Amino acid sequence: MWVITMFDLPTDTKQARKAYARFRGFLLEDGFMMMQYSVYSRHCPSQENADVHMQRIERNIPPDGEVRVLTLTDKQFERMQIFWGKIRKPPESPVKQLEFF
Repeated sequence: MWVITMFDLPTDTKQARKAYARFRGFLLEDGFMMMQYSVYSRHCPSQENADVHMQRIERNIPPDGEVRVLTLTDKQFERMQIFWGKIRKPPESPVKQLEFF
């Protein structure tokens, strides 16, 4: 399960830039990685774990701007197509999970 966070936060004042930096810092500390500017993703082993991270995002949303959160299964995420100029790039690999037999 992947949690994708997309946000559009104002940066027109010093206070707004600080709020933007705090939110971005929170995402990085919570294990998210930057996919694009203002688009961050995090792999979660289960829907329950994804719900925990979505609740953390909700608690840390700055007062202004817009934040959207999307969840995707591993299969949906791996079907993503990434284009970089004329060269097609493969999507990020899912995190390997420890398996017990």
